[in-house]
Amino acid sequence: MAERPAAIVTGASRGIGKGIAKELASLGYNLVVNHFDFSAEGKPDESRAVQTQKEITEAGAECEILRGDVSSTEDRSSLVALAKNKFGRCDMLVNNAGVAPSKRMDLLEATEESFDRVMGINLKGPYFLTQLVANWMIEQKKTHSERAFRIVSTGSISAYTSSPGRGEYCVSKAGISMMTMLYADRLAEYGIGVFEIRPGIIETDMTSVVKDKYDKLIAEGLTPIKRWGQPEDIAKAVGAIAEGRLDFSTGQIINVDGGFHFRRL
Repeated sequence: MAERPAAIVTGASRGIGKGIAKELASLGYNLVVNHFDFSAEGKPDESRAVQTQKEITEAGAECEILRGDVSSTEDRSSLVALAKNKFGRCDMLVNNAGVAPSKRMDLLEATEESFDRVMGINLKGPYFLTQLVANWMIEQKKTHSERAFRIVSTGSISAYTSSPGRGEYCVSKAGISMMTMLYADRLAEYGIGVFEIRPGIIETDMTSVVKDKYDKLIAEGLTPIKRWGQPEDIAKAVGAIAEGRLDFSTGQIINVDGGFHFRRL
């Protein structure tokens, strides 16, 4: 069907996901943008996704948007079905959708309800969406051996940085790291590269609630590069993968964190 490569990006109506989707559009990809936005009143909200779609189409790419919860089996299936029906291909999957706990709670008081919600969206969703797309990529490879297929997941420095006030988030991102390794191992025989992008402190809606805290910590030297990361910083790393510059580096964690991972003394 489509001659241009196509990518599915989850959680892409805003923030890091939007930055990634726009970067891929600039590199010649058509997009399927997933989101699960709500308005301030708690009602389903398409406005940010529609704006993202507009910006992507203005960049010359085709873009389909679909509201869906990646923790839902049915919604994951609908997302892949849309890509199949619209573009007939998926050359890249970006697992970016993620949430923080609705309320930060001490590890000794945290609830199963919050754990299940965060793990469902941040880990179970990517795990099984990757399974679904990987099997489709293997099918595509049989008939289009010349095409390159890649899978990227957005991790976090929280995979190894303790935050006892949001333990479920840390555990979910640690799981993304192992998930990446497992799929990189399993899919290597098919030439499908699998990567983790590990952001540091990035200026998004999710981090806006702790802006003052991190402004101070960054100024005091928390990160060697003394600034907030931007969604575009993450997008550039994904763009390098999309261009095939890291195809011999499957399974790699790419730190985009201003040097936070140095663990310097």
